[in-house]
Order: sequence, then C-alpha cells, then structure tokens
Amino acid sequence: MKEGDFLFYDGQILRSDRLLISPNNRSYRYGDGCFETIKLLNGKIQLANYHFERLITSLELLHFKKSGYFTATWLEKQVLAVAEKNGHLESARIRLTVTRGEGGVYDEQNQFPYLLIQSWPLSSTVQELNENGLVIDIYKDARKVVDRFSSIKSNSYLPYVMGALWAKEQQLNDAILLNPYDRVADATIANVFIVKDGQIKTPALTEGPVNGVMRRHLLQLFRKENIPVEEGVLTIDELMEASEIFLTNAIHGIRWVKQLGNSNYSNLLTQKLYQQLMKTMG
Repeated sequence: MKEGDFLFYDGQILRSDRLLISPNNRSYRYGDGCFETIKLLNGKIQLANYHFERLITSLELLHFKKSGYFTATWLEKQVLAVAEKNGHLESARIRLTVTRGEGGVYDEQNQFPYLLIQSWPLSSTVQELNENGLVIDIYKDARKVVDRFSSIKSNSYLPYVMGALWAKEQQLNDAILLNPYDRVADATIANVFIVKDGQIKTPALTEGPVNGVMRRHLLQLFRKENIPVEEGVLTIDELMEASEIFLTNAIHGIRWVKQLGNSNYSNLLTQKLYQQLMKTMG
C-alpha cells in the first residue's frame, strides 16, 4: 500500500518525499504527541465526530494549546484536501499525527500542535468481514500502562510496536497486550471483544485499552439494539473459554478470530454483528 504523493504539514500541502521532521522534533525524541487513523469512503470520513472529538480531547490531556481555527470542521477540510490531491477520495486510510515541535524535555515550548496528514489507498476487502479467521496469541514481554493517558493513541507506541513485531515473527495476524495486572488491555491495532454464553464483553477503559472509535460506536450500537454487552475486567481464562473473539478498529470495523494459542473460535454472532455494523456505516 503506497502512500500518496502529497501530505499536509504545518498549514501546507507538500510533496511526501520532502524531509519535514527535524532531529530535534519532540515526537521523534520522546514520542510526544498523538495520532488518529481514519477511514475515508466516497469522500466521507467514517465516524468523523468520534475521531475529531478524541483528537481534540487528547490534545487537551497532553497540554497542547491549539489555535481557535483548530476545529473538527477545519480538520475535515484538510483531510479531504489531502485525499483529493492524492486521488484517494473513493477509499483511503488517513493518518493525522500531532507533535509538539522541537526541543528538550525542559526547554521552553509554545505548546502549539504541529499537524501532519497522510493518506493511503484502501483495498475493497476492508468493506468485508474477513473470510479467514485471524490467528493471534498473547504477547507477554510488554504491559500496557493503566493511567490517565492509556486511552490516547499516543506517538509513544513501543509496547504495540514490539507486540506487532513479535506477532509477525510468530506468523500471527495480531497479538493481545496485557495490563500490569495480567488482564487483557487490547491488541496491537485493535480493541478486543469476546462472546461467552451469549454475552459480549470488552475491557473497560480503566483496564488500559485505547479508547477506540469503533469500540465506542459498537458499544452504542449494541445497547441501542438491546444486545447484551459489558465493559469490565477481561481475564486470560475468559479469553480461552470464550466461544467467539473479535477485534475492532476504524479501518476494518470487525474482524473475527479463528485461533488464540491452542483455542479455536467460531464467528456465528460476529457475522450478525458485522452485518448490523455495516448498516450504520453510510
């Protein structure tokens, strides 16, 4: 999947092969900042309100001081401009990365958010439930911290990066990350849901997962449709005993898991949930 020829950085659309990031950039040095991964279909940002609300909330948590124009409306305009310039309006993955600029940890900062927007074309298969179930396992060499910043999609992404690297080395599709209490937080690029005895369950935000926009959308959908769902503590034993596991993110929506370790899973309810989800994604 090739990145588009153009990107947006600091108020301008520029060629993507141009060097933009200084070696003194705080995101490069410290992972100081956050990002959003957005799905664009037929010129429309999917779950736009959730994405921009989460981004602006993240900037407030990270003590950025955004200008008055830095609004959801302005962000959407820049996203669409980049996608159009790259010919990606029909179907694209968009990444918004926010950094704080240059300097050391204690240097004086203007706290202004520097925004980078990139786009990539998306395959039509992202609009379908995965035919072959995912094969995943639990990554135990890192723990997802549980604190005020756990729910942010932080540029400091080391546990997820190492989990994804391990999954690739093990020829897996994804990996589950645990929190410091050996309970499930999320996966490297997705939130985790299980089905057990007809009940859907996902880790609560107090367990350390990213506050995924698809997670949020699905929780609202399930409750609206009176589908039993619970946010709470999710143990490894519950993962193993579940009848179904599915992973969720903004790009793929729902993907079902066929195998975790030596445990195998079906997708009977997951198929129905996916169909209900697609009806809401206009």
